[in-house]
Amino acid sequence: MYISSLVKEGTDRLSYFKAAFLGLGFLIVTATWTLYNSFVPIFLKNFIASETIIGFIMTFDNIAAITIQPYFGALSDKTNTRFGHRLPYLMIGIPIAAVFYGLIPFAQTLWLMLVFIVIMNFGMSVFRSPVIALMPDLTPSKLRSKANGVINFMGGVGAILAFLFGSKMYEVNPALPFVLFSALMILVLILFMFKLREPQRPTTDENVSIIRVIKDVFTADNRVVLNVLFAIFFWFFGYSAVETFFTLYGKEFLLIRESEAAMSLTFFSLTFVLFAIPSGIIATSIGRRKTILTGISGLILIFAVLIFMKDMLIIRILLFIGGIFWAMININSYPMVVEKAGENIGAYTGLYYFFSTIPAILSPVIVGFLMEHIGYIMLFISGMVSFVLALYFMFRVREN
Repeated sequence: MYISSLVKEGTDRLSYFKAAFLGLGFLIVTATWTLYNSFVPIFLKNFIASETIIGFIMTFDNIAAITIQPYFGALSDKTNTRFGHRLPYLMIGIPIAAVFYGLIPFAQTLWLMLVFIVIMNFGMSVFRSPVIALMPDLTPSKLRSKANGVINFMGGVGAILAFLFGSKMYEVNPALPFVLFSALMILVLILFMFKLREPQRPTTDENVSIIRVIKDVFTADNRVVLNVLFAIFFWFFGYSAVETFFTLYGKEFLLIRESEAAMSLTFFSLTFVLFAIPSGIIATSIGRRKTILTGISGLILIFAVLIFMKDMLIIRILLFIGGIFWAMININSYPMVVEKAGENIGAYTGLYYFFSTIPAILSPVIVGFLMEHIGYIMLFISGMVSFVLALYFMFRVREN
């Protein structure tokens, strides 16, 4: 049986099994990045003494996300082959990424490791936007929030697999998790090649570039997308700062152990994963805009309380609830971006990653500066202000 739509046959309902199958693509992306971010800095430390340089190398994926990814997302929109328009990029990018991802632990010199890292990041950038764009390709608009919830749940499963099994395998042999997860990437590609059938698209001679799509987004007719993208920028700005600095905030401001602080943040991540599917169901019922506005408002209130809170039990309860609100936002934002994409879903997917990645680069620097010169209290103040700005832009979006 081939999968050419995420709709259950003979109905207008989402097939959760098919959505979970497609979510294997996001699972391998999340799992590989989780391992990469956890252990590659340790490998680099064998060759580099400077944490600053290591940090710069670890931003290669973010740099690729705002440069290479949008290009290949847009390119996949105008690709038309017997394999489809997204799968060819998976067939090229996944083998490149898998091979060089698996080679990283075996590098005996810094330059060889850098070569492996750069090529691996390039391979990931080739297929990441196309694999995410498969969801709206195969799903009607009204079911995309539900489908995205399932796919993000699968991404959470990937992160859990990387943390639990990847860490255990690393203790046996540091290269083992990288080799096995590389094999998992190839396995998922094979499954997609044999089971996925992309819907037929009309052949067009129109050459729509990523630059053209960006210009279209800034026109009056498409301001709804622009407002959503600005909202995405600001809520990821606030989220990235908290994700980056909360462990340090816990140690220096709350005066707790680093392990306690890190464990506290997992409450946020856990409820995000658990509430991913319900948030899609809620959005299908009441609308994406209302769901996102509820999530933003909830996090504004939680961040406002966290500014003054030092009781760890209450902080963990608030973070637990915060993960639910974050799911209401994050699960429904991508479907809103591609709502007006038409035949340019890949390009709009690239724009989504551009506006969600730029804050991950800027936020730690700006908020780190504020914390250094004003105090750690600025962590949740800046987070609250960021979400207030996101709320402003979402209020400018009308429900479609």
